[in-house]
Amino acid sequence: MTATGFPSRYLIPIALLVALLQIGVLYWMIHGRVSILRDGREVTLTVLPVDPRDLLRGDYVRIGYTISSLPVALVEEPEKADPAERVVYVRLRPNADGVSEAVAARFGERPHAAPEPQDVDIRGVTYVSPDALSSFLPVDYGIERFYLPEGEGRPIEQGVGVRPFSMKVAVAADGTAQIKAFYDGDKLIHSEPLY
Repeated sequence: MTATGFPSRYLIPIALLVALLQIGVLYWMIHGRVSILRDGREVTLTVLPVDPRDLLRGDYVRIGYTISSLPVALVEEPEKADPAERVVYVRLRPNADGVSEAVAARFGERPHAAPEPQDVDIRGVTYVSPDALSSFLPVDYGIERFYLPEGEGRPIEQGVGVRPFSMKVAVAADGTAQIKAFYDGDKLIHSEPLY
């Protein structure tokens, strides 16, 4: 018996159960990301620069995309959206160069117009209320930071304003996005491993 009055024969099974639960949670988190990278529909986005340093995790490129600021004309029926809604679904369609562009958006649900076969709906979040829209709607997709090995963030940040950079992004059926690969023109800078 332990000092707390708990039988010691239960300590090992309880410790094993706790360890299995922790492993299960980690597996679930990794599997969710991997399933998006493996099975998600791939889109290419044009990258815009922002800022490259995180003291805890090292160099990163903080990026925006051409789809990060949407013209309000693309937003379907904002007057019908719940004023507290912040989730935005953005319909992407590849242009002649294969780069995806926003063609429609809607608060809280996917755009109602029938999608074309190549269209992908990506889920984002905004801090702007549907009833407070001005000319552009800022949207964050959760893919605005890309971590790099130490020392590589600054040169990329300086080059983004000069050369064309793009990001391959995998989008799950629910609209969740994960960065898949980062390109400097046609040159692959980094590709995310599945595991």
